[in-house]
Amino acid sequence: MKVSTTTDTLQSWEGTSLIIGLIEGALEQKLNQLERRIGESLSESLKNKAFNAKSGEILSFQLFHGPFKKLILIGLGESNNLVLNELRKATSAVTKETLGNNGVLGIDFPWECFDSNAAVKAVAEALRLSRFKDLRFRKTPEPSIFPENVELINFPESTNQILQEVHPTCEGVELARELVGAPPNFLTPNELANQAKKIAENHSLEVKILDKSECAEKGMGAFLAVSQGSDLAPRFIHLVYKPKGAVKQRLALIGKGLTFDSGGYNLKVGAAQIDMMKFDMGGSAAVLGTARAIAELKPAGIEIHFIIAACENMINGSAVHPGDIVKASNGKTIEINNTDAEGRLTLADALVYACELKPDKIVDLATLTGACVIALGEEIAGLWTEDDQLADDLTTAAADAGEGIWRMPLQDSYKEGLKSLLADIKNTGPRAGGSITAALFLKEFVEESISWAHIDIAGTVWTEKDKGLNPAGATGYGVRTLVNWILKLSLQFK
Repeated sequence: MKVSTTTDTLQSWEGTSLIIGLIEGALEQKLNQLERRIGESLSESLKNKAFNAKSGEILSFQLFHGPFKKLILIGLGESNNLVLNELRKATSAVTKETLGNNGVLGIDFPWECFDSNAAVKAVAEALRLSRFKDLRFRKTPEPSIFPENVELINFPESTNQILQEVHPTCEGVELARELVGAPPNFLTPNELANQAKKIAENHSLEVKILDKSECAEKGMGAFLAVSQGSDLAPRFIHLVYKPKGAVKQRLALIGKGLTFDSGGYNLKVGAAQIDMMKFDMGGSAAVLGTARAIAELKPAGIEIHFIIAACENMINGSAVHPGDIVKASNGKTIEINNTDAEGRLTLADALVYACELKPDKIVDLATLTGACVIALGEEIAGLWTEDDQLADDLTTAAADAGEGIWRMPLQDSYKEGLKSLLADIKNTGPRAGGSITAALFLKEFVEESISWAHIDIAGTVWTEKDKGLNPAGATGYGVRTLVNWILKLSLQFK
């Protein structure tokens, strides 16, 4: 599918299908223009269907004469509530109305109400991502016909540069969705490492994969403790993007990489939905999806390290016990009072490894706590950082992407709950404030001189319902946020 803009107006554009976004309370002028163009009245039909352009209302017409065959009207709601997410929602909704149609699709939205670049990017991403279907594991995938060319008509200016960002970003999101959606017998730690190698080979990134013995040499006792109950060997993944020219800033992105989480001896039961624990590598999927996008976008001045400690959390005679004490690679000892709080153990050694690279900023993403889902639901990720500028930058990047995020407190006094009688720290604290104590645990493995942010994506990595831009299943959450953040940072180095 090719998306482009055109200055053709409603009166001059020709194609197969046309989508028009209408604002509630401002129908008459646009309707008059449209009726002149198609040569017939629509007012009676709108009245009979009680169409008032409220947000989400859709009305379709099959035309037998005129410049296009199908006309789709979509309500955008009131003008004072018109935000970019309304364009995303509208685009996703009408995408279904154009399935089965070949040819050229035109979209006419009230572009003048938005920043041009932001609007075209939002609509182009929504067109691409809302029609995503993961059919890899079907015997006979069902066909999905969609218009080959989409033109955003009556567009006031050229936006070719911003459109060039859409394809790599969406490729990254779709890769993340496929990784999260893959069953655990397919996406093993070794296969996750192979995916990283593939990205490196196809897009000229550096790659290093550490095996179990190499991780042991580095003292990664926390990471290896989680993996010791699985028959599948762990893999520690390190991809590097280096820009052309001087490096002005160095970033490290870390993704939790539990390809399956049984909970260990603290076995997941009841409402925990153990069958869905394939998505416990959602953070690593976001990081690899971002690597895929960044490798093609090639931002200036920024070196980026993509880091994943990949393994399974399983049960056998060698599995870690509740009550075991392990040592992380920075020498800190951890009492494991809950084997189902395993992600923070793998991240502990990943954070130490990242700090040794001396980055300016570290951001980790993890499906870390059910407590974050209780606090923020399934559409908003939690953000923890002590760096106000980093918090603002990530929040802005998420808002631009249409991905929900909310800054949470790092309440220092809550560290009391992580005290151990025997070790330096326990891996879980009291139930209350569980997502906060999880973030405080991670902070123990980050050097104070390095700016760090933790994003808990436990609620946002998967959706059971079709939410337009995110069809049911894996969402690919985090890729667009990270890409937006990195591209904005790079602007100062061009």
